[in-house]
This record gives sequence, structure tokens and C-alpha cells, in this order.
Amino acid sequence: MKTILILPMFMFIAANAFSFGEKEKEPEKPVSVEVSGKLRLVGSGFNNYLVIDTETRQWYIESEEKDKLIPFQHQIVTVKANEYYFDLTYANGRPAGRKYFLKNIVIISTVPSEN
Repeated sequence: MKTILILPMFMFIAANAFSFGEKEKEPEKPVSVEVSGKLRLVGSGFNNYLVIDTETRQWYIESEEKDKLIPFQHQIVTVKANEYYFDLTYANGRPAGRKYFLKNIVIISTVPSEN
């Protein structure tokens, strides 16, 4: 009798494991943007991200672009890059916003931050 109760419960847990949301594919045509904001490193250990922080959003930097921008941490940078994003989804299927990324970055200018 215990085996019969455990099996349906296991099937319910396994079915819900796939409902944690998905990432959208990259847009077919990348959008070229010019972004100016403070460059900072967030996270710790292996899960750190380089972010350009503006008043309206955070732009995450692709890992292969990090080496180009790391020397300019804590400075105000202006870059031209291609933008793409992932729509984030909560486990229950509701939209959770977007996470924006930059790639193919060209540095236009850098200014030391006052803070």
C-alpha cells in the first residue's frame, strides 16, 4: 500500500520539475544600442557578472566581453553594442520581467566615477 501512495507523489514532483520557466531565444535581428552607465561587478565566486547600471535598467555583459571591460570597473562607460534579452518566467508561468545582455561591445568613452 505504501508503494502505491509514493508512486503518484513522485510523478507529481517530477511533472512540476519542468515548470520552472524557460529562456526565450535570441531575437533574429540584434538591436544596436548605445549605453552609458556605471560599470560594476556583481555576484561572488564563479557566479559573478559584469553589469552596466543605468537609471532605467541593468545590462549584463557576455562572459567573452568581460576581459575588455574589467579594467574600467567603477567608472562611467559609454559603449555601443548589440542588445538581446531573455524573458524571465516565475515557476507558476507568470512573467517576471526581462534580463538584458550586451555583446559585440565597442567602448566609446570612459570617465572615472565620483563615488
